[in-house]
Amino acid sequence: MNGQYQLILGGARSGKSRLAEQRAVASGKQLLYVATATAGDNEMAERIKRHQARRKEDWALVEETLKLATVLAENQSAGRCILVDCLTLWISNCLHQGCWEDESNALLEQLPQWSGRIIFVSNETGMGVVPMGELTRQFVDESGFFHQQLAQLCQRVTLSVAGLPLELKDQPNLKEQAI
Repeated sequence: MNGQYQLILGGARSGKSRLAEQRAVASGKQLLYVATATAGDNEMAERIKRHQARRKEDWALVEETLKLATVLAENQSAGRCILVDCLTLWISNCLHQGCWEDESNALLEQLPQWSGRIIFVSNETGMGVVPMGELTRQFVDESGFFHQQLAQLCQRVTLSVAGLPLELKDQPNLKEQAI
């Protein structure tokens, strides 16, 4: 593996995005924020604005709802730290557009060849009740399976709960740069 990859999981309002932003800034590298959300309603637009307000001007921004592997391949470098927020929105987008299998496979296959640092943020969806609807169950299943595969490729995996990080996996090459 050429790069350093992290996965930060947590529930809604768990502090996962803030933790990811802190770790990215602490890397001392050029910062790129890859946003996967779309503002489909006023509430989501407000969420996006709050995230944007937290980041200073030194963050570059790429908005991409589907072609995540392509964007990461085009922007990865040893001198850059990329923060992807959020994988579960990307998964949902891909499931709705019928491209999930191709897009997830592309990311998992290409990731080990990339350089630089990438921090992935995602919602842990497997800790609640089993959903009633077929699409919702598929989303929870695909998220869980994808998180398991991605966690195997990441040197560091953190669960954020109530704003507190719980390290699930931390390999030595990232420990020296941890917050």
